[in-house]
Amino acid sequence: MEAPDRVAPHPPLAEYYAGTGERVGFVRRLFDDTAPQYDRINAVFSLGTGAWYRRQALLRAGLRPGMRVLDVAVGTGLVAREAARVVGDPGAVTGLDPSRGMLAEARRQLPGIGLVQGRAEALPLPDGSVDFLSMGYALRHVAELGAAFAEYRRVLRPGGTVLLLEIGRPEGRRAHAAARFYLGTVVPALCRLTAPRGRAGTLMQYYWDTIEACVPADTILHHLAASGFEAVRCDTALGIFRAYTARRPG
Repeated sequence: MEAPDRVAPHPPLAEYYAGTGERVGFVRRLFDDTAPQYDRINAVFSLGTGAWYRRQALLRAGLRPGMRVLDVAVGTGLVAREAARVVGDPGAVTGLDPSRGMLAEARRQLPGIGLVQGRAEALPLPDGSVDFLSMGYALRHVAELGAAFAEYRRVLRPGGTVLLLEIGRPEGRRAHAAARFYLGTVVPALCRLTAPRGRAGTLMQYYWDTIEACVPADTILHHLAASGFEAVRCDTALGIFRAYTARRPG
């Protein structure tokens, strides 16, 4: 299998950090600082899709009772919670995140789910140890697509599935303008009003800026295939919510 090119999800964003080497630390601190407010601000940012959408995406991707799940970038546990309901056993779900603040919130909200600190590019799990790997709205925050996808393939058993939920830059001038106004202006302003002493507004502004700068869906699909996955596809809902799925060959 040929090694994929080294490609980041988006170029460095100079208004937030000086260079690529500072990106990981900036993102970790930003999520540490906003963990207590994350669920509230995410409800506004997600346009009301919420738990139902996450659960349906997991089911469509093939998650079933009895599977072992790794939720990468677990955050406060929004995807992991739905995964635990589907598989029927919180102990079969492991959540991973680089942010201690997010892990603390997940631990408070999701008793019984295993939690571990780590990064997508260096998963602290054995080869072939999970049946299903999910990642909710965090692919834009990894350092390199190829390195993350190679790790996803390594920890999945043969025949295992990866599901990546993301928000993509809308196609079409009017759709893009509407999304930019709401997600890039209204949501950050609301967050600054409701949490004036926190960094919630900065987080939501950073979210939109990474969406604007993110590589297109075809690039993500290409790197999934180049990392050894098959049956790669991307389904889009409401023009902005994307669900990437792929399978490790069995």
